[in-house]
Amino acid sequence: MQVTEEHNQRVAKLSFSSVYPALLAKVQRKGRTQAELDEVIEWLTGYTAAETAKLVARGTNYQEFFAHARLNPNASLIKGTICGYKIEEIENELTRQVRYLDKLVDELAKGKAMDKILRKPA
Repeated sequence: MQVTEEHNQRVAKLSFSSVYPALLAKVQRKGRTQAELDEVIEWLTGYTAAETAKLVARGTNYQEFFAHARLNPNASLIKGTICGYKIEEIENELTRQVRYLDKLVDELAKGKAMDKILRKPA
């Protein structure tokens, strides 16, 4: 599936502040916790739970959210398909980063072990 520039612009402007509650609800429905969601976000972006909460309160969009993130060097190990897109084939950096987060949240909601989600060596 081809990612268009229009799609990339929609993703950039999407409000992380409005998406975070949906991500939280998704993982909680599956028996996971806000602390686990925040741990996944911290692993990917470097943002602590307190920093994430401030970004949510501020109304941050995805472009701002990832512009200041300290992306984990192992993020490139996140592979697979999310929302019909193969993550490793997405050329736009911001869209790929957003899909990294989507994939990690999906893995968390599906009950995957935290060590596997955070791509820790066996």
